[in-house]
Amino acid sequence: MENVNDIIDNEGRSIPDHIAIILDGNGRWAQRRGLPRAMGHKQGCETLETIIGDCAKLGVKYLTVYGFSTENWKRSEEEVGALMKLFRFYMVKLVKVANEHNVRLRMIGEKSRFAPDIQEGITRLENETRDNTGMTFVFAVNYGSRDEIVRAIRKYTIEALKSGKSEEEIEALTEQEFAGYLDTAGMPDPDLVIRTSGEFRISNYLLWQSAYTEYYITPVLWPDFNKAELLKAIDDFNGRERRFGGRLKK
Repeated sequence: MENVNDIIDNEGRSIPDHIAIILDGNGRWAQRRGLPRAMGHKQGCETLETIIGDCAKLGVKYLTVYGFSTENWKRSEEEVGALMKLFRFYMVKLVKVANEHNVRLRMIGEKSRFAPDIQEGITRLENETRDNTGMTFVFAVNYGSRDEIVRAIRKYTIEALKSGKSEEEIEALTEQEFAGYLDTAGMPDPDLVIRTSGEFRISNYLLWQSAYTEYYITPVLWPDFNKAELLKAIDDFNGRERRFGGRLKK
């Protein structure tokens, strides 16, 4: 298959280079158990720790997860506050998890809206794991794909104005060059996007990057997601014929 690495696990399945996940269902998981929504987010963080290790051991090169979107600020002040508190706690824990699995951490999204201590924590996460040589774990926080694209256009435009680019040079901009202005610059596009909780929405996630990505929807709520469910998604992906706009090979 194209865009899949050469790693084959011991059961003969090819492992995608880049898996992206929309972590959905934390609130519903908690509500079904009569618990506060914050408990669902806490359990979701614990699930994430396990999945990071599972993906690293399987040989996934990039794992990108949607942790907090630009739209999530619209939630209640109480829930947003609880999420920020949880985020502060797990930023510290993530360093330990990453180093245990030789994982490099990278954040994408607009970080300036976060409190200064969270911004500093994000920088510390990236700095303290930058020398790890295994999987890259990418955490999308205050991320929205439309916002990312607009920010990329601003960056390119400002650079073009400052450098005095001609109209012809601007018209010569390629998709590959523009991708270098996105938050995901230097990363391969995701091969597989997994969405938990059974929702069939893209939710403003990696719109540019997932132009030819395969999607897998599972009804499992994120806190209940595990390695068995991950392998189901990979097995489903292995059964796809990826054409990238071309004809099906006979």
